[in-house]
Amino acid sequence: MSKALELARMAYDMDEVPVGAVVTVNDEIVGEGFNRTITDCDPTAHAEIVALRNAASQLGNHRMPAAKMFVTIEPCAMCAGAIVQARLAVLAYGAADPKSGAVDSSMNVLGHKNLNHRCQVIGTILEDECRELIQSYFRGKR
Repeated sequence: MSKALELARMAYDMDEVPVGAVVTVNDEIVGEGFNRTITDCDPTAHAEIVALRNAASQLGNHRMPAAKMFVTIEPCAMCAGAIVQARLAVLAYGAADPKSGAVDSSMNVLGHKNLNHRCQVIGTILEDECRELIQSYFRGKR
């Protein structure tokens, strides 16, 4: 999660919403990303999507059943759906997102009964640091 926080700080420095994500296999980083929606003019360039694309390219496969993702903020519905499509084994996130978190907060995409894949979820890792970074960003915008 510390690497995801480092990536989130890079997004912050680029005036992007500070979210960072890494994908690991056997404790080795195979993909990483941070929010780039403004920089890339791409509404899908969330940290999780960027990290999944990077990992899939590195691994040569869009399915990653042995992979774990570490992301600083609870994923939105789009990113949770991508996690299901990638067949990740584990999702670990830092801070909850009460407004648009789609894992535990506003909905539970990963636990939906009709989906054919289940992912272990671990929440609130380095929660205070992750929450403070994103809150600092939005305080500066107000």
